[in-house]
Amino acid sequence: MKKYKIAQIRSRIGRPAVQKRTLDALGLRKLHRPVVVNATPQVEGMINKVRHLLSIEEVSE
Repeated sequence: MKKYKIAQIRSRIGRPAVQKRTLDALGLRKLHRPVVVNATPQVEGMINKVRHLLSIEEVSE
């Protein structure tokens, strides 16, 4: 299964509550702390909603 390594690179301060909850659901709590997630359609949708706050790269298994 394809995986993504994502890290939050921009602050959540001043963002709408929906975007903050999306970051929490992705497991992103602090800046520059990468998380590896499986590439399901649900996760890809969440990544697209907050793409402007993230750095994203595919992980090879």
